[in-house]
Amino acid sequence: MAGFVRELERRAGPALRLEQRAAGGVGCVVWDAALVLAKFLETGACPLARRHVLELGAGTGAVGIMAATLGANVTVTDLEELQELLMVNIENNKHLVTGSVRAKVLKWGEDVTEFQPPPDYILMADCIYYEEGSARSAVWDVSGLDSSSLFLVSLGNSSPSLEPLLKTLKDLTGPDTCVLCCYEQRTVGKNPEIERKYFELLRRDFELETIPLDRHDEEYRSEDIHIVSIHRKQAVGPQNPRMLWVVGKGP
Repeated sequence: MAGFVRELERRAGPALRLEQRAAGGVGCVVWDAALVLAKFLETGACPLARRHVLELGAGTGAVGIMAATLGANVTVTDLEELQELLMVNIENNKHLVTGSVRAKVLKWGEDVTEFQPPPDYILMADCIYYEEGSARSAVWDVSGLDSSSLFLVSLGNSSPSLEPLLKTLKDLTGPDTCVLCCYEQRTVGKNPEIERKYFELLRRDFELETIPLDRHDEEYRSEDIHIVSIHRKQAVGPQNPRMLWVVGKGP
């Protein structure tokens, strides 16, 4: 299948070379949120060396592979049809990896026993707009489209399916797991409602803290791309009812 390469510069050493596909699902393209999150990892804000990292909805694998170059032991996950592209990009960048990286199939909402014990970090870039039965597994011709146009095409007419993603997050996270969710805030069509519903449901079980823009990479940042740090809520014991508190303001 025809592909085209996107290079992602690193602070130290050669750039990542990420193959994309001109005809494929939305997972075959490197999205801006993936670039922002990958470069945020390079700032050193999160200690990744020898940490267990899981990327959900990895697509091209940009974020997970970047984490592996920073010493993390990474599993990049996506649907079956994205595995070949993930393997290509892992192979293309294996000489840069100082930790480890592997690709595995994970369909949200299904059994995650294989991915236990809970990872130290879960990485997500532009995952909250997943549409069940739509473009994530469909085939689109994305040549000639910018990311905004492609996103509008991907929404189609299907209904959002956030519950499988939320279930997977609850099943995967432990008390010490940090979820880093990076997303582009979009203002057209269903996007605002999907975003609102996602964070409403997420707050039932998780605490959210938005990472300020000035902590993002100096070059790879945008006012409409947000990074949220997410942790499981801790149980409130009967002897200490004030144990639970929110460390920052979420989206």
